[in-house]
Amino acid sequence: MRNLLIFISKYNAFFLFLIFEISALIIYVKYNTFQKATFINTTNQITGNLDAQVNRLTGYLSLQKVNDSLARENARLYNQLKSSYYVDTSTKKAVIDTIYKQQYTYIEARVINNSVNKRNNYITIQKGSEDGISKGMGVMSSAGVVGLVVYTTPHLSLVQSLLHKDTKVSAMLAGMQDIGTIIWGNDMNPHKGLLIDIPNNVKPRIGQAVVTSNYSTLFPAGIQVGKISNLHARGGGFFLNMEVALSVDFSKLQYVYVVNNKFATEQAGMEAQEKKDD
Repeated sequence: MRNLLIFISKYNAFFLFLIFEISALIIYVKYNTFQKATFINTTNQITGNLDAQVNRLTGYLSLQKVNDSLARENARLYNQLKSSYYVDTSTKKAVIDTIYKQQYTYIEARVINNSVNKRNNYITIQKGSEDGISKGMGVMSSAGVVGLVVYTTPHLSLVQSLLHKDTKVSAMLAGMQDIGTIIWGNDMNPHKGLLIDIPNNVKPRIGQAVVTSNYSTLFPAGIQVGKISNLHARGGGFFLNMEVALSVDFSKLQYVYVVNNKFATEQAGMEAQEKKDD
């Protein structure tokens, strides 16, 4: 307190000048209409700009909650798609009247780590075994196929990206039944893949959509993979390799959906038994 009084007494002339200046400014603005109006307009403009900045900052800080909410809503809508339900082969219609017949369910997850510039790329997502995720599940985004889960902890999962030399997904040309495999090309371009082993009697066209096939245990049939961007024959010409412009921009991944195929274990067990019998 003593130091404060010493400081004020030392600079009393400055503080007195400051008081007189502020008082004069208030009187000048208060009793002059033009200056008063100018002052009010300027103050309102400054206040408005300040409010706008605060609102933008508040909106930015709340984006995470909004995005999480949208991801959950998208997962709920995916769960209601006809492609998520088992097709009754006797009627050829999707059975959607009971949860028992639902073949695919979706779990939304936020991406917390990702790479696109390596030969073998991985993605870390913020959901794990406690959320129902297990090794071998497919992973997609709203744009299309992303990869598959290769490791989980209670709260996190590691996803082997489609941008990985060992990732292979059963795929086909939209509107056709000829099955091939989508892989990542050797040129390590994160925007391009290869659709291989399509019979050469197929007549594909540039721009034709590539989607997952009904042979995939990772995804329902019809999930977007990309579009044909180039065509060329391989080897003796019995098969076609097709360059695919991938639909997912892996460098901008923020949210993904883990696909749980409820029949995957049953199908794998049956196919393993068939191989054993052979």
